[in-house]
Amino acid sequence: MMEWSSKSAARAYLDTLQLCNDHKRQYGTWRVQEPGRNEFVSALAAGVKAKLIVEVTSHVSPSTIALAAAARQSGGRLVCILPESVLEESKEVIRDSGLIDQVEFRTEDPSKLLPYYENIDFFLVDCKDQNYTRLLNLLSVNPTRSIVVANNLLGDKKGLVSYLRGKDEKLAVRSLRHPLGKGMEVTRISKKDDIDNRLGVREENSRKRKKSSWVVKFDEESGEEHIFRVPQVDWFWS
Repeated sequence: MMEWSSKSAARAYLDTLQLCNDHKRQYGTWRVQEPGRNEFVSALAAGVKAKLIVEVTSHVSPSTIALAAAARQSGGRLVCILPESVLEESKEVIRDSGLIDQVEFRTEDPSKLLPYYENIDFFLVDCKDQNYTRLLNLLSVNPTRSIVVANNLLGDKKGLVSYLRGKDEKLAVRSLRHPLGKGMEVTRISKKDDIDNRLGVREENSRKRKKSSWVVKFDEESGEEHIFRVPQVDWFWS
């Protein structure tokens, strides 16, 4: 069962913030916002100590850096499925970020490759891809507890609950929309028995929701000290 680690979440959050800013300074690319969805996703994956993280993407992006940083904190690995045409460029970005040991690159057809990965703890899908619903139907998530994050869930696109809820009647599926990026939805999957047994604890946590954590980061280049607020999301996973 996944237990929340505030320390891992905070470390991954700051690691992602630093790595994305370093990439921006070095290459002049990627618009980095502070704080943003990438830091949130990284903190979430590291906080639940996800071991098997999977991303289907068209190219390496700040989200890939975020998930790899989370894998470093959780002791897990990121499987990044992308087109072969961008493989070498993607490896270079990850290598320059010092995260190459955390990432396994795959270039096969995602719809044929995903079924081989069982008990996925954390899955990130970009809903810009019109095939995202088909990919969701192919997921084999960790039934004990797992997380699926959808980015760019805009317009009349359906949320993940409608696609995941019917996979197994014994699974409980809960989703929350977040005002980060362009339409982000976070979905938690767990066993219904686990939800029933912990219902009293969850309701108590909802009444005593913890405040966000504040962390301090010193920028050696500018000599400035920055304070960031790390969202406290453990109440959602308890």
